[in-house]
Amino acid sequence: MFDCNDRMKFSLECRDCPRLAGFLDQVRHDHPDYHARPVAPFGDASPQLLVVGLAPGMHGANRTGRPFTGDHAGILLYQTLHRFGFATAAQSLHAADGLRLAGCRLTNAVKCVPPQNKPELSEIGQCNRYLQAELETLTKGTVVLALGTIAHQAVLLALAVKKTLLPFRHGARYELANGLTLYDSYHCSRYNTQTKRLTESMFNQVFSDIVQNLSKNRPSTRPRECGAATAR
Repeated sequence: MFDCNDRMKFSLECRDCPRLAGFLDQVRHDHPDYHARPVAPFGDASPQLLVVGLAPGMHGANRTGRPFTGDHAGILLYQTLHRFGFATAAQSLHAADGLRLAGCRLTNAVKCVPPQNKPELSEIGQCNRYLQAELETLTKGTVVLALGTIAHQAVLLALAVKKTLLPFRHGARYELANGLTLYDSYHCSRYNTQTKRLTESMFNQVFSDIVQNLSKNRPSTRPRECGAATAR
């Protein structure tokens, strides 16, 4: 298995945000069976599509150690990834369930679960260096899908692009100067899907546009899976 986390400078032992580090300490005490550490990116080491979410869910990725796994947010995402050929299964149950991503990688703007799922601006900024390093590993023609405003703005921050130049809008597409293409979608959270702010057809349309773009601009490559992060 190819370990891409070293290239992305990711660390399971990061404690750079005191509030988040303290919260994870408490979570580990209350839930000793939880992952309760920074959550590493998951998927292809050389993806055609990088999906950027907000942060690990308290009882989802923070519990299982895999992005968008174990709570409602991953239901629509993994179903859609499977429908469009990016995942080997339509459900992500736990980190050892054998599911693999092909041509796709999942990550978050903030790698640690925040209290009430609300990271502070300083924490988004502090964690942004990991996203910046991850974006630097992507090749020209790769698509970045931002799920929600915070993920969108985190991508722009990592690329030193003023957020006023490229406002978040569901379904938006932006060609970036470094050869990447940024797409926007509302986050596939329980609130957004249950209130129909984001419907299955809306999400499918975003992915249909992405796949069409990729088929024109980037040939398919054999996937290499990110390995487990190493502590440092």
